[in-house]
Amino acid sequence: MRAQLGDQLVVESTTTGAARRDGEIVGLHHEDGTPPYDVRWSDTDEVTLVFPGPDAHIHHIEHRPAGGREPSRTPAPPADEPRAGTEAPGTPPAKPPNPGDIGRRVAAERLRLGLTREEAARRAGMAPEYLAYVEEQPADPTKASLIGLADALDTTVAALRGAGVDMPPGRGQALQHPRLVDLDPDECRALLSTHGVGRVAVSSAGGPAVVPVNYEVVGETIAFRTAPESVPAAAVGSEVAFEVDHVDEAMSQGWSVLVVGTARVVTAPDEVRGLVEGAHSSPWAGGGREMWVAIRPTRVTGRRIVPAEQ
Repeated sequence: MRAQLGDQLVVESTTTGAARRDGEIVGLHHEDGTPPYDVRWSDTDEVTLVFPGPDAHIHHIEHRPAGGREPSRTPAPPADEPRAGTEAPGTPPAKPPNPGDIGRRVAAERLRLGLTREEAARRAGMAPEYLAYVEEQPADPTKASLIGLADALDTTVAALRGAGVDMPPGRGQALQHPRLVDLDPDECRALLSTHGVGRVAVSSAGGPAVVPVNYEVVGETIAFRTAPESVPAAAVGSEVAFEVDHVDEAMSQGWSVLVVGTARVVTAPDEVRGLVEGAHSSPWAGGGREMWVAIRPTRVTGRRIVPAEQ
């Protein structure tokens, strides 16, 4: 039996009517992931040292993707079977840092207080390895873990979870020594990625307007769905500006990409069909939005805010 921090230990006897218990593994005692484990039980939020018996097994928790969906859970492989991507049984491969929002906030608060991971973990009553997992991976700590971290970092659970979602971004503290960096075209295209939410600036009947739209990237073209009488539809036939950005409140950093180009309505059946079939999501605004508008960029620029020493 081998596990990683954040995996789930499940105790489920084969005896009819026997109780099932599960908990999150928050501490490892061996580098190869073998027992015993520190387990935070889901029914009590208590952490205990566990030597799993024959009625216990591990659910390996896949890391949560950017979209925020629940991770999938798959049974553990036999102890003598290597995991995918490893050459032989042994220590699970180290994952590169890919922190989630909670992890970035925890790390930022810890650094603000000048604490090492060991000091912060001791204050929070958790293993330093688990704190490293929270800071470096898109973890989903239990409420009890968040309470311990909030107390240790002189903040609140709400703040660690990102309270104030109805507030505009950028209300946090600015970097002490920020630097504005121009992005090259390849970086801009990478940040535009394949889809998301951007803003299109148009001249409408009511005057200049900037409205958010769900967009797709197909080759060099940016496309979005709208309704014929809507404000975004006013983009058709004119040169428009399209902007995408991201603000990381926890790290006081961010970037923006600006695209300028002429917008056209997509009418070719094959092109419309390809956009519909390849769409990653439906318009958040809902309603009948079947008109596709495409912007062919003539200019793409971008900037990023980073610490001066970076």
